[in-house]
Amino acid sequence: MSDKKTVLILFGGMSSEHEVSCSSAASILRNIDRDRYNVRVIGITKKGAWIETAAPPEMIEDGTWVDRINNRNAFICPDRRVHGIRTERGKDIRIDCVFSVLHGKYGEDGAMQGLLELAGIPYAGSGVLSSASTMDKVVSKVLANAGGIRQAEYCVLDWFTFATQAAQEIQRIEETLGAYPYFVKPANTGSSVGVAKVRDRKELFEGIKEAAKYDEKILVEETIVGRELEVAVLGDRNPHASPVGEIVAADEFYSYEAKYGGMGSVAEVAENLSEEVADRIRETAVEVYKLLGCSGYSRVDFFLKGEDEIYFNEINSLPGFTSISMYPKLWEAAGVSYSELITRLIENAMDEDNN
Repeated sequence: MSDKKTVLILFGGMSSEHEVSCSSAASILRNIDRDRYNVRVIGITKKGAWIETAAPPEMIEDGTWVDRINNRNAFICPDRRVHGIRTERGKDIRIDCVFSVLHGKYGEDGAMQGLLELAGIPYAGSGVLSSASTMDKVVSKVLANAGGIRQAEYCVLDWFTFATQAAQEIQRIEETLGAYPYFVKPANTGSSVGVAKVRDRKELFEGIKEAAKYDEKILVEETIVGRELEVAVLGDRNPHASPVGEIVAADEFYSYEAKYGGMGSVAEVAENLSEEVADRIRETAVEVYKLLGCSGYSRVDFFLKGEDEIYFNEINSLPGFTSISMYPKLWEAAGVSYSELITRLIENAMDEDNN
């Protein structure tokens, strides 16, 4: 009898990051150790249908997996006696671990984590509360402030108030943040979806309207001019930090198009950092990770202003796993291959001492 564990890869979803999730899933399927794991795959369509598929990575990447012959409806069953998925014909399949790459809403905001907790199935990544806290940029900033973590000045507004008091809200933002430019962000998106850099009142108004398409809660931040740095953190009780990475954006900032639109942005190990500054960035990354209660893995982003002024930007508890994503690239630079990284995350999730 085989002692291989069965791992479920979850991808797709109803968020604005659906395509990124598909790319992450395809990369994992190409690299997961199939000598060690039996692999099941469920994709969630943009309309919320759950489909088990045996589509190859190429079909998952280009979206044609949805229409593949022999797909079947299947979903995670919250009944703990099942401990896995139930298919359209009522057949139950035990799952030992879930590796979800459902980026964005309903995937990394605690919703899916809550379902998996109900079902009693181990999963890679952070739990319900930390997933919700890290997904919400405003909550992350409030917690970071409470922990004494240095970050950019910011204002929070909601669309309903802004829609009736735009002039007063714009004045409040300008008085708090000072000179333009600012960054406008929906509170609950990733992959820079809905983010805009604004240089005057007109652009601020338009940026807030655009952000409101994705979330009624909106964050406006001062601009920190400096290097964009990232750290990959791995582990639970004693998390480890990767080498520091740097984003060299092809766009004016690291926008969605710059990340995934083939514009030539470069994500690489940072050079020309003093050992002291690199250590402080890595230590702060672990501090933020612990402060927000993360487990499994996360990517923590920073700005470096001048030679040694470090500003926390944001944390992503379910970072991209595409072939160009910073998280796996940083661990590869530390000597951990993509395949080994996947194995570590799965094994850590199934470790009884951590559950």
